[in-house]
Amino acid sequence: MAMKTRYSVGGDEHVFVECDEEMSLEAFFKSLSLTGAIRDAGIKGVTEICPANASLQVKFDPDVIAPDDMMAEIKSLEASAEKSEPTIATRIVEIPVFYDDPWTRETLMRFRERHQDPASTDLEYAARINGYGGVADFVGAHAGSPWFVSMVGFVAGLPFMYQMVERAKQIQVPKYLRPRTDTPKLTIGHGGCFGCIYSVRGAGGYQMFGITPMPIYDPRQQISYLRDFMIFFRPGDIVKFRPVDRAEYDDDVKQVEAGRFHPLVKPVTFSLEAFHRDPAAYNAELLEVLHGH
Repeated sequence: MAMKTRYSVGGDEHVFVECDEEMSLEAFFKSLSLTGAIRDAGIKGVTEICPANASLQVKFDPDVIAPDDMMAEIKSLEASAEKSEPTIATRIVEIPVFYDDPWTRETLMRFRERHQDPASTDLEYAARINGYGGVADFVGAHAGSPWFVSMVGFVAGLPFMYQMVERAKQIQVPKYLRPRTDTPKLTIGHGGCFGCIYSVRGAGGYQMFGITPMPIYDPRQQISYLRDFMIFFRPGDIVKFRPVDRAEYDDDVKQVEAGRFHPLVKPVTFSLEAFHRDPAAYNAELLEVLHGH
């Protein structure tokens, strides 16, 4: 299925590229691939490239390159990129999650009047509307397949993630009717077709499923694995959630504080074509990379 790419100019120094109107792994992949192609091409005048879920924006110096010429350069890169096999060199990351934790549960209870189903928790509601028999089955599905990081931003370090399963199996949950004024830091959230991890405490409208002990943003760069760069996630990362209990959560928090926590991260080459041929088998291969020796 061909995607409909749309180009537009913003002022004198921005080109906006919308890869597709529909959110999909193909659209995210095209946005990411085109971002890389623009970066690697070294087009004179480009000052910043900002990828989003299914689009990207290129900022440039109009004294160096005219908007029409910038757009022509990007279109030529798009045409050549479409002829190549869609693969990216990336990494797969394991994220521990304490599902149905006391902190998000306390928070969601404070904001039930803003929720579609005040009588249920967010997990119970999500399980029911997605056709699962209960919370345990839903958690198994949420943690059972990898997630593709399509964008990092909106709030510093926050990853937007797209579930790597067939479209019919994707978890879909609406956002709260009205946003909360509070969300615990490192909450695992979900809104529409997107999952996320709240990098900081603050307002939010996504359903809350659990919390991770693993910090993903440290502006002071004091956490051991964030000393080189304050933001953990990168677009194109593949995430695998791993359920943990309270004891393991508490131990991980202590390990982070002591500077001994080491995220499980492995390099991997992701092929969109191989994924589409057999999503379940390909996901199993990705998890073998993560846990193989």
